[in-house]
Amino acid sequence: MKLVTAVIKPFKLDDVREALSEIGVQGMTVTEVKGFGRQKGHTELYRGAEYVVDFLPKIKIEVAADDGVVDDIIAAISKAANTGAIGDGKIFVQDLLQAVRIRTGETGSEAL
Repeated sequence: MKLVTAVIKPFKLDDVREALSEIGVQGMTVTEVKGFGRQKGHTELYRGAEYVVDFLPKIKIEVAADDGVVDDIIAAISKAANTGAIGDGKIFVQDLLQAVRIRTGETGSEAL
């Protein structure tokens, strides 16, 4: 099992959710986060004063999946979240050692 974590632009969330639903992903966790990468923030003007916004709003999506569908998940997220501009995000894949469904006690792949 793997845990796929994607950090994307907020306005791309609906596109990514639809793309994952089309390939059969049944569940995901979505978190509003802030961060920066190569963008390193930007400068904004507010009431005549300039200030630097270091951390930009992002969306973090986490999907637990069997090893066999991870490549499909990565492809779906990459295609749906791509704008071609800096700050499109990143996808991280980690080994998932154990999963337990609290309601039924199912473990491993059955819990997903």
